[in-house]
Amino acid sequence: MILYLHGFRSSPLSMKSRLLAAQMQALGREAQWLCPQLPASPKLAIELALSLVKHVAPAELTIIGSSLGGYYATWLAEQLGCRAVLLNPAIVPLIDLEQHVGVTTEFHSDKPFEFKREYIDELRTFAVEKITEPQRYFLIAATGDEVLDYRDMLAHYQGAQQIVIDGSDHGISEFADYVAPVLAFAGIDVEAGR
Repeated sequence: MILYLHGFRSSPLSMKSRLLAAQMQALGREAQWLCPQLPASPKLAIELALSLVKHVAPAELTIIGSSLGGYYATWLAEQLGCRAVLLNPAIVPLIDLEQHVGVTTEFHSDKPFEFKREYIDELRTFAVEKITEPQRYFLIAATGDEVLDYRDMLAHYQGAQQIVIDGSDHGISEFADYVAPVLAFAGIDVEAGR
């Protein structure tokens, strides 16, 4: 089972999510793909994620998180003991998101949503000081990320499998090139079609 957690202001319509969903469908594994619209509240986002995977064994679960979704994925992986793929993950989002308190819009629909000041405190609850089992993590970080510093990512996920993309951007524009390795880490062989 794969649970994909999108980033701040993003949605299941993100390019990365759509590419992964299409590949899972092509493999006939769409029933093993979950990608919910996350609420703005970190507490509610985590509760939703936990409810979706409560009956999935940790060995059968990979959580893929992009940006803020990577922050959530890290906490969930530590709690559940499952694998996690981090795509330009946020490391200290309470600092980065302070400037976004208020009403903003989703990227893919322009639908308004409110990011409340108390959500910054909620984020603190899900901080992971240090990952415990680096082999359960796979980081893809872009040196050209215009939102987050890739060096923070490399330090936080030290010892994990890592791909550092020279250049690129926060959204990882060339993510199509990384679908196969991401799914391989989740135990899905794209080349063999299983």
